[in-house]
Amino acid sequence: MYKRVRLKDTVEVPPKHLADVTDERVKALLQDKLEGRMDEDVGSVVSVIEVHDIGEGAVLHNRPGVYYEAEFDALTYDPDMQEVADGTVVETVEFGAFVGIGPVDGLLHVSQITDEYLTFDGANQQLASSDSDKTLGVDDAVRVRVVTKSIDERNPRDSKIGLTAKQPGLGKHDWLEGQRKHREQTGEEAD
Repeated sequence: MYKRVRLKDTVEVPPKHLADVTDERVKALLQDKLEGRMDEDVGSVVSVIEVHDIGEGAVLHNRPGVYYEAEFDALTYDPDMQEVADGTVVETVEFGAFVGIGPVDGLLHVSQITDEYLTFDGANQQLASSDSDKTLGVDDAVRVRVVTKSIDERNPRDSKIGLTAKQPGLGKHDWLEGQRKHREQTGEEAD
């Protein structure tokens, strides 16, 4: 879920910019420092939007810059447990597919895609069913639900988001559209 949040953080202004400690300068330094980083409390920082307050600068021994505490608004993305999200498959591997939801990727394990048995087709970079013509590959649009979440602030690449697409209304968009058309033609009720 995207949220606008008020945060505080300390930013170092290098000596060459000490004559220009403005909201815009501090915003640019905060953007360099924080955007794309994960935080356990707020999720992934997508963008620093606006600086509201810059505190008094502090000089630290043997450090060239001046440190300022700033209060600012940021746009963050933090997927909630059980949240349904639309995403795009960014990579397929033997054990499943990585799906981009917002600015983060989650793992859609092969056992959580469909009840059909899927095998990895490395030549075509897709997971394919031997029971039907269902395939899931890079750039496919999918609707998933967040089922597990473990954020690692020190190493954001080690953060893990687990996804499922097995419940009704979830899965590859093409499969969902095919199910909808089938229901319309046969007059069946949705699951």
